[in-house]
Amino acid sequence: MRLVINQPAERMDRPYARRWWALLVLCLSLLIIVMANTALTVAAPAMTEDLGLTSADLQWVIDGYTVPYAALMLLLGAIGDKYSRRGALVLGLVVFAGGSVFGYLADSAATVIAARAVMGAGAAMIMPATLSLLAATFPRAERAKAITLWTATAGLAIAAGPLVAGALLEDHGWSSTFLINVPVAVLALLGAFVLVPPSKAADRGRVDYGGGLLSVVWIAALVYMIIEGPHFGWGATAVTAAVVTGAGLVAFVLWELRHPRPLLDVRRFTHRGFAGSNLAVALFFLAVFGAFYYLTQHLQFVLGYDALDTGLRMLPLAGAVFVGAALTALLTPRVGMKWTVTAGMVGGTAALALLTRVDATSSYGDFVAPLVVLGLSIGLALSPCTDAIMGAFPESKLGVGGAVNDTSLELGGSLGIAILGSLLATSYSGHLSDATAGSKLPASSLSTAQDSVGAGYAVAQGIGDKARQLAEQAAHTGDPRQAERLRAQAEQLGGGARQMADAVGSAFSDAVAHTSLIGAVILGVGTLVVALLLPGRQQTTQEPVEEPVEESQELESSGVR
Repeated sequence: MRLVINQPAERMDRPYARRWWALLVLCLSLLIIVMANTALTVAAPAMTEDLGLTSADLQWVIDGYTVPYAALMLLLGAIGDKYSRRGALVLGLVVFAGGSVFGYLADSAATVIAARAVMGAGAAMIMPATLSLLAATFPRAERAKAITLWTATAGLAIAAGPLVAGALLEDHGWSSTFLINVPVAVLALLGAFVLVPPSKAADRGRVDYGGGLLSVVWIAALVYMIIEGPHFGWGATAVTAAVVTGAGLVAFVLWELRHPRPLLDVRRFTHRGFAGSNLAVALFFLAVFGAFYYLTQHLQFVLGYDALDTGLRMLPLAGAVFVGAALTALLTPRVGMKWTVTAGMVGGTAALALLTRVDATSSYGDFVAPLVVLGLSIGLALSPCTDAIMGAFPESKLGVGGAVNDTSLELGGSLGIAILGSLLATSYSGHLSDATAGSKLPASSLSTAQDSVGAGYAVAQGIGDKARQLAEQAAHTGDPRQAERLRAQAEQLGGGARQMADAVGSAFSDAVAHTSLIGAVILGVGTLVVALLLPGRQQTTQEPVEEPVEESQELESSGVR
């Protein structure tokens, strides 16, 4: 047996014997690109303090990864199809690991953002390659089961990122969280050569670079607009991004409709199953990423858990994902994807609805049920959608299929953090203003506290520190009157600090409840739309999506219409 496998998956006359080991390599590759975002959520407070990040800096540290990741996937997926899907995976792992080392060495906001952008470019090669290699390696009869495990890995990564990062932060600085990715990337890199067979499209036509460039422009502008507008206001840059998004999208659609070999045949989106599956993925990750964004903050700031404890308390989500994935593997063949996907989205809506009960008295126990329900829902809904999206593409365009699925996922996640994050900030600011009305808190301190829950507690801590300083002065002064006056001021400030901390916690809890309500409404309405779009189990394709025979046959066999 050769150490490096060189026989292409397409030339094997029987299913690849070590395909489940190959899936482990693909899941490891997926694990690090999801963990790169979730680990950052618990490292962000330490990074902010060490580098003196502004709220805008921190936002771009988080989203500097997202822009290249989302924008490049379609083009890089097509290039991987043509030249080498395994090559795309390997190159992506190298770039991702290099960006991680760069992030470890970074010592300023600009260098951290640059490192995250490099990692995002690497992720844009890895993500579609994992799905295209999975689809090329597994026979169609086993593909749904493999995709279910792939999806479960994504759920595990959501919880594993904070857990591993929290463990590192116990004894190391925030920069160590970047190094989580390096050993896993090296292991996946070696496994790719030993266990993953090479694969590329049998049809070696030219890549539609014109469509690829247009896709990069309009998706990058869209993600930038999603980030910039809600968080920093609809100024000239956000409006310009919106205009570029609209113009770029129109140009992309027109180009693809006229191109003889389009990067992505946009006519696919007129088919209910394909459009419904992509919408379900986007909406679900809008809810998941949005909820994860504010739940980790609530656990850390309001309930006072450190990074490791926060990671541990997200584990019910990961465990529930695996249970949900096992259920969908049993249910989907029996009742059809329409019902499992709809049930998953209903469960996600219910999880957000449960979070509307959060208030200032809530403990961790109040979050367990929403986390479990959300995890079960992820497992139920996402793998059938991914299977349907991948099944809508011929073997020659599996990389593009994976990129479409992953772009929907990433755009949904970006929208979730932007929309729900913006609503959270607005609601928190308003509730804090109401809670502190009539207090003697300086306007500048209130403005600072309204910036974020972390800033609010920092203001309360600053007041408390001032109270302790006055108490120490009172203890050491020889003048009784002066000591009495200082003690009175210290008591007044100490009471103000406690009131401020209580107001911050109450305002943020109320904001979580309010934001969860909006999220539940969005996902609930989306669930109805998806349920109407997804075809029933007995419905079949009535017309081909594209003229080439191979593609229409693929669509018929997948049941996508």
